[in-house]
Amino acid sequence: MLRARIGLVVLASVLLAIAVPVVAAYRGVTTLVADQLDLSLVDRADTVLAAVDLDRVPLPRPDTVEQLLAPDGTARPLTPGAAALPVSDRAREVARTGQGSHQEDIEIDGTPYGLLTKARSDGRGAVTVGQTYAGVTAVDEAFLLRITWTSVAAAVGSALLSWLVLGRILRPVRRLAHAAEHITTTRDLTTPLPAAGRDEVGRLTRAFDAMVGALRRSREQQQRLVQDASHELRTPLTSVRGCAELLQRARGRLAPEDEEQILGTLVTETVALDELVRELVELATDQWTAEAPEPVDLLAAAEDSARRFRRRTGREITVTADGPVPVLARPRALQRCVDNLVGNAVKFSPDGTPVEIRVTGGRLAVRDQGPGIAPGDRQAVFERFYRAAGTQSTPGSGLGLAIVHDLVAADHGSVFATAAPSGGAEVGFRLPPAPGG
Repeated sequence: MLRARIGLVVLASVLLAIAVPVVAAYRGVTTLVADQLDLSLVDRADTVLAAVDLDRVPLPRPDTVEQLLAPDGTARPLTPGAAALPVSDRAREVARTGQGSHQEDIEIDGTPYGLLTKARSDGRGAVTVGQTYAGVTAVDEAFLLRITWTSVAAAVGSALLSWLVLGRILRPVRRLAHAAEHITTTRDLTTPLPAAGRDEVGRLTRAFDAMVGALRRSREQQQRLVQDASHELRTPLTSVRGCAELLQRARGRLAPEDEEQILGTLVTETVALDELVRELVELATDQWTAEAPEPVDLLAAAEDSARRFRRRTGREITVTADGPVPVLARPRALQRCVDNLVGNAVKFSPDGTPVEIRVTGGRLAVRDQGPGIAPGDRQAVFERFYRAAGTQSTPGSGLGLAIVHDLVAADHGSVFATAAPSGGAEVGFRLPPAPGG
């Protein structure tokens, strides 16, 4: 669960952020307290030495015990009735020599003490001062307990707050996930998505919405293609079936000229059907998708297409150029576009009339001498299976210009259809120039 994982990361970060300063503060406070206790012990020892040198008894303190240490190592408490403090060998050495000092930590009946033995100025033994650490230990334990509970409370509060905040932050993600699950289950691409904000989740939502929109449009195009294809296929199939049934019923009783006419119709309709199926397959599979765009010489593509159509049709096809530049496109897809435009121009031009291909920069236009295209049909001619008025009897599938539109649009170009100045139509496309072209 994303929320739990992020919450654990946040909690670990909070614990680390709390632990580091807490440990550093505790160690700093402990060191400071220890230094203050040492200073207090030294000050008390100096006070006791000054009082003893003046043959006075120092004022008692509740947290300290004082005793005189003779050169022979015997101890005498300065407070009447007080128990003698233990004397170590180092303390006896200080008392015997009357020089230096010695500090150590001991426990007396389970209570920690700090002992400081300091030589008297006249060399007659030493003074030992014992300072209890019981109060300091209690304060230290209370401080440690309090800071521990404070840290735990801060960690728990941070965990709860992060859990609530993460729930709010991830709410759009959950809504988007539910919408995706609904789309996956129902295949309903019209399912509304949650509102997109301006953060990363909003960007994800907008990207997902764009993807679903593309899928929806693709499905609509596929459905329209199937519907249009079934309609277009019905006519040649009906004609082929009618001719075949007529030949089957006649069984050789038809006149030779009628049989020749029926067989010619069968061949014509079969060729049309083959062309239609081929272009439908090309349109549905987009066999040029795997091609990578690269700089392509648009003039060379036009000349290659013109050369092949001259040989195939015997028609006069000219190529002119004005500042041609390489374009960024898929080479085979671009050649298919040029071939479709030239083939379309040849089909609609009267026999014996020329076809002109003109390349200007990244623009290619093919001009024919046909009936032209009405202004209201100049965008519609690039739709699938569209036929303008008066062209229904013209051979063809009605997919050639639709294929040009799809291939050019995939390479970030645009198509156009206009009337030629001297009659006929001018149909072509524009493509972006190649970098450095």
